[in-house]
Amino acid sequence: MPQYLRTTIVAIHQLPSIRETLWLRIIGRGNVQKQAIDELEALTPDNPFRKAALELLYNLQQNLQVTQNQDEEDRELLMRLAPLYQQDREQAIQEREQRGLQTGIQQGERLVVENLLKVRFGEIDNELQAIIEPLLSLPPEEFTPLLLQLSREELIHQFC
Repeated sequence: MPQYLRTTIVAIHQLPSIRETLWLRIIGRGNVQKQAIDELEALTPDNPFRKAALELLYNLQQNLQVTQNQDEEDRELLMRLAPLYQQDREQAIQEREQRGLQTGIQQGERLVVENLLKVRFGEIDNELQAIIEPLLSLPPEEFTPLLLQLSREELIHQFC
């Protein structure tokens, strides 16, 4: 090939079994591919390399499914990767739900703090607004008594 094309031929079956070659070995064939998929399965579900590889493989799967002339190895690859995709999807759903739950809890705590401040001191001005975040850094069992017992000046002095 001409030098300006900067082309390289890679013999996938001769690549070392290291993480840096995993992606290429997965798109290889036969035992090389099977070993690479085993290595991918062995990575922890939260491993960023696993997540990136599964995303790329999912795109490859979509492209292979569009192709009408899949060979046996393509079908076997898709079947082998299906449980990994499913596990990755379930983990993503759980993480989203957990983030949503955490966000809801934080919003609820913020409402409680703001309402307690409004009930005790009327309008929330800039000084009271400034203490909300520091108060929220405490657990509810600590910030609730403070909001109920301390005066406006004591709260501002303690959290500003």
